[in-house]
Amino acid sequence: MRTNRKIAVTLAATLAATALTGAAGAGVALASAATGGSAAPSACRPANHTAKITEAAGSAGHRHYRVTLTAPRGYESCELAGSPTGVRFSNHGSDSGVTAGSYGSQETVVTFGPGRPVHFDIQVPSGRPGTPADEASFTLQAPGGQIPGTSVAEGRLKVAAGTLIGPVQRGA
Repeated sequence: MRTNRKIAVTLAATLAATALTGAAGAGVALASAATGGSAAPSACRPANHTAKITEAAGSAGHRHYRVTLTAPRGYESCELAGSPTGVRFSNHGSDSGVTAGSYGSQETVVTFGPGRPVHFDIQVPSGRPGTPADEASFTLQAPGGQIPGTSVAEGRLKVAAGTLIGPVQRGA
């Protein structure tokens, strides 16, 4: 089931990129390379990177989870900015019903690609009962707008009303 969904996400991202080639000025980023002149596909495209959720150190009143994105060799580096949007959480394929807001600076630009992993934070209020999840789906942001397609991260976590997503940062 996951394989079929990943194939569908890849196909949708490819079709969206083809259909939106002229839409960059309308708030859709085309995941252009950080350095021009390369024919390699962009690491920012959902099909070209992996994402994993791990538990991180908690803070006063919050549980934290880190989502780390990595890209294998053969893909071109690209630029990301701000917090991922449209974040949805699911458990064994069932939507959790929890949506997430964002926090932090949405202006900082980071380079992502092979050998340059990035991460973002999922901050969950600890005073609320958590809903189990094993997957998060999200849309990455570039300096010029959204990158077409939906990325998926896997890993165990608990989410609740008031969950917030931090901006993408350098490093794993």
